[in-house]
Amino acid sequence: MTAALENVIKNKLVLVTLKPLQHRGQECIGIYLKNNVNVNHALNKSARAKWSQTNRCWYLPLSRQYYNLLRQVLNGLAETDTAALREYLGNKKKDAGKTQPVLLPQPDKKAHEVVAPAKQVVAEKKHFPLQRGAESAAKIDPVNAHVIAAMEQRLLLKAYSPSTRKTYLNEVNVFLRAIKKHPADEFSPERIKDYLEYCAVKLQLSENTLHSRINALKFYYEQVLKRAQFFWDIPRPKKASLLPKVLSKEEIVRLLKAIANVKHKTMLMLAYACGLRVSEVTALELKDVDEDRRLLFIRRAKGKKDRMVSLSPVMLVMLRAYTAKYKTAKYLFEGTVSGTAYSTRSLENIIKAAKQKAGIHKTGSMHMLRHSFATHLIDKGTDVVFIQKLLGHNDLKTTLRYLHVTNKDILNILSPLEDIKDFLQ
Repeated sequence: MTAALENVIKNKLVLVTLKPLQHRGQECIGIYLKNNVNVNHALNKSARAKWSQTNRCWYLPLSRQYYNLLRQVLNGLAETDTAALREYLGNKKKDAGKTQPVLLPQPDKKAHEVVAPAKQVVAEKKHFPLQRGAESAAKIDPVNAHVIAAMEQRLLLKAYSPSTRKTYLNEVNVFLRAIKKHPADEFSPERIKDYLEYCAVKLQLSENTLHSRINALKFYYEQVLKRAQFFWDIPRPKKASLLPKVLSKEEIVRLLKAIANVKHKTMLMLAYACGLRVSEVTALELKDVDEDRRLLFIRRAKGKKDRMVSLSPVMLVMLRAYTAKYKTAKYLFEGTVSGTAYSTRSLENIIKAAKQKAGIHKTGSMHMLRHSFATHLIDKGTDVVFIQKLLGHNDLKTTLRYLHVTNKDILNILSPLEDIKDFLQ
């Protein structure tokens, strides 16, 4: 009996076996376990693992930072058996015929320990010759191998949301691939400006993407490296003032009629009926529906804020029909694995297919249902302050932007062309 199995029996933990996995041409860590709601939720939300229907397992990229993250997430929830993974890495090292960095920490070391790399001298000026999209094909140089792990730990300790952690880590990952062998820790504000100029001019990134990249780099240099006001003199691009993308009521009807699946239709109806974000729809649990009071409880939404929204009688009827057909254990809308939440990406694909089937050519994602909810309420004369509470906005200015897309008052304004139309005949 292995030590891992003995620990499982002694402490009544879940046994998670880590094995090498080739998935879509990439080396991955295969995560195998008997179905467990708590562990599945932790793997999906905290470790950002993905489910492989073909291999019937969770998986993560085969790298040290993902392994460290996995061990942190499973600590106290499960016992991990890494024998197969260690054997694979040992054989791979022998076959290579040369010394390679060890991916997994040794048993007598803590999983979160990161060895600081040796310092290197940075050139005074550096061009970034990568073309757009080439960063994903490059690799992070060993001199910057510690950056992702250190940033991941800081994000976890500050309790940032999974989506924010994913965004920040992706942006810093791209940055590290672009700078290649030059140590990120030795970059000055002037060098950061050079990189951001490269992103704006050569890669032609949008203002929103640039803001996201700046936020991620600012977090690393100021929060992880503790360099106060490091980004004080680094300008931010001015964001475009874009109007929300809205569907008409007739288009909403066509969209919902184009969906035959009860589960899919219920999710889209709920997003429109309550003005929910896509992440709020997938995170709903059965206990969040209060039928007696006709309320829906949105827990820890954007900004970690709770709020209550009303449920219309029509929506309640639809929810009863859905729950009668789909018997879920925890989440209102479960994914392919029992006990896990429905994927936001799958939900986005649903509305994309429904729009195409309904003949709706307007661009926009699931969020346009939230925009449509707010705009249609304004069209009906609902007070903007009430709409602000329903949407969970901190600032009323955010809600007031819907006044620019409502037709409530615009249709009553006649163009001056109407005054001279008789003289044009």
